[in-house]
Amino acid sequence: MKDLAEKLYRLLIRVANSLQSPFLLAVRLYWGWQFAQDGWGKLNNLGKVTDYFTSLGLPAPGLTATFVGGLELVGGVLLAIGLGTRLIALLLTCNMLVAYITGDREALLSVFSDPDKFYAAAPYTYLVASVIVLIFGPGKFSVDAWLAKKRGSAAKS
Repeated sequence: MKDLAEKLYRLLIRVANSLQSPFLLAVRLYWGWQFAQDGWGKLNNLGKVTDYFTSLGLPAPGLTATFVGGLELVGGVLLAIGLGTRLIALLLTCNMLVAYITGDREALLSVFSDPDKFYAAAPYTYLVASVIVLIFGPGKFSVDAWLAKKRGSAAKS
C-alpha cells in the first residue's frame, strides 16, 4: 500500500510539474492582454485619466498617466510574449500596489478585517497575476526561455 501511495504521489508531482509552463503561458497571455488593453485605454483617454490621478493627489498627474498607460501597454505586450518577464512583472506589481494604495486604499486596509473587499478591488487580480509571474518566471513557452536556450547552445559551441 505504501508503494502505491508513493507511486501515485510521484505521478501527481510529475503531472503538476508538467502543467507549470502551460499555466504560466495562460496567465501571461490573458493578463498581458488585459494590461495592454488597459494601457491603450489610458493612453487614449489621457484627459480623464489625468483628472482621476489629480483627484488621487498623484504627483505630475499628466506625466504619471502617460507613464502608467505606457507601462501597462508595453508591459502587457512584453508580459504576454514573455520578454524581460520578471522585470516587467516587478514593474507591473509595483504599479498595482500603487493603484491599491492610492485608488483602493480602503480595500487594501481591509485585507484582514474584510477580505472580500480586498479581493473585489480592481487591482487584485492584476496584482496576483504579476506576482505569480514575478515569482515563478515566464515558463518554457516564452521568448525569455528561447533566448536562454539559444545563449546556452551558443556558449557550448
